[in-house]
Amino acid sequence: MPNLHELEAAIPVAPLKLIVLDSAARLGNQINNYLVGFRRDIKNIAKNDPAFEGYVSDNYIVDSTCYRFGTGEAKAVISESVRGKDLFILVDVCNHSISYTMNGYTNYKSPDDHYQDLKRVIAAVNGKAHRVNVIMPFLYEGRQHKRSGRESLDCAYAIEELANMGVNNFITFDAHDPRVQNAEPLRGFDNITPPVQFIKALLRAKEDLIIDKDHLIVISPDEGALDRAVYFANVLGVDTGMFYKRRDYSKIVNGKNPIVAHEFLGDNIDGKDVIIMDDMISSGGSMIDTARQLKEMNANRVFICATFGLFTDGLAKFDEAYEKCYFDKIVTTNLTYQLPELKERPYYVEADMSKLIASIVDFMNHDSSMSNVYTSTEKIHQILDAYNRREDLSQHHL
Repeated sequence: MPNLHELEAAIPVAPLKLIVLDSAARLGNQINNYLVGFRRDIKNIAKNDPAFEGYVSDNYIVDSTCYRFGTGEAKAVISESVRGKDLFILVDVCNHSISYTMNGYTNYKSPDDHYQDLKRVIAAVNGKAHRVNVIMPFLYEGRQHKRSGRESLDCAYAIEELANMGVNNFITFDAHDPRVQNAEPLRGFDNITPPVQFIKALLRAKEDLIIDKDHLIVISPDEGALDRAVYFANVLGVDTGMFYKRRDYSKIVNGKNPIVAHEFLGDNIDGKDVIIMDDMISSGGSMIDTARQLKEMNANRVFICATFGLFTDGLAKFDEAYEKCYFDKIVTTNLTYQLPELKERPYYVEADMSKLIASIVDFMNHDSSMSNVYTSTEKIHQILDAYNRREDLSQHHL
C-alpha cells in the first residue's frame, strides 16, 4: 500500500463499513480481505485507542439484503446498526447473472434493477450514517452522457438523484465522459483509471515484451480513447496511433450511426507489438476489426486492454478471432461481472482491482490525500524497472 506513513498519523472520519450489493459480492469480499489486512498490519495511533473501537476488524461488510416479492417489487433490509458509520456502498450495475422470480417467471436483473437496489439501500440507511460513499465501477448510464436531439440525460440525472438522497462521494472507474460530474459539482467525484494494473497484468502474462519505441506502440481504437492511449504511451516511452470511426450519418441503427470503416492515423507498426487501449469491450465488433486491420498492417502481436469486459454478444467471435491470430491477449479488470467461461480462455488475462479499491477506501476513510492512490506514473516506472531486472512483480506492493 502506498505512503503508509500518512495513514499511520491520520484519524479516521468515522468507523468504516462496507455495504456490498449482491451484484458485486465477489469483488466486495476481495476488498474486505485487503482492508482487514491493511488495518491489522498498520501502526496507526487509533489502532489501540478505545475511542476508535472497531478500527481493526475481521469483517467490515454490513449484513444487508435486497428482498424480492412475487410481484417483482423489492425492499432493502440493513440487519445491523450503521449509525455514525463511514459507509461505502459497492454496486456492479452490469452484472446480468442475478435472477429473481416474478409471477412465476425467472427474470435477470438489468442495470435499472441494480440502480434501484442501490437507491433502496441508501433509503434503508435513512440518514443515520455519518457519510455515504458510492463505489460504482461502471457508471450507471455513463454511455448516455450527452444530448443529441430529444434524448434523456440519464447519467447526469442519476448522479443528481443520488446526491439528493445524501451521497457525499462518487467513486467510479474510466467514466465514458467524466464531465457528467458537472451534474453535481459540489459532491466528490473520483474517476480512476487502471493503467498500473494493466501493465502489471500484461507483463506477468508476457515476459518477453520489449518496452521501447522500436518494438512497441500503443493504439487508440477511436477518438474517445485517445487521451488514455497517449498517457500510457508517454509513460512507457513509446509512440502512439489512432483509429477513427467513419460512420454513415444518413442511417440510424439501434440508436446510433453505423460504422462504415476504421481508418488508421499513426506511425509505421510493421513488426511491432501493439497495445490497444479502450474503456470497454461491449459487443467487441469494433475491437476485433481494429485488431484485424493491425495484423494486416503486419503488426507482430496485438494485446487488447479494456477496463470493462462486457462481452454482450458472448465469446464466440473472440474465439474465432483468436484462432485467426488477430490478437494474442485480452486484459480486462474484475470491476464488472465476468463470464465464468471467459477465465478459461487461453487469451484472457485479469487485472485485479480489489487492492486498489481497498486502498482508495482506506485513504478516504482517513480523509487523506487521494493523490497517494492516483499517482500512477511513478508506479508504472517502478514496475518497468522491476520487469527489466526480471524481478517477480507479485512481490512489489504497488
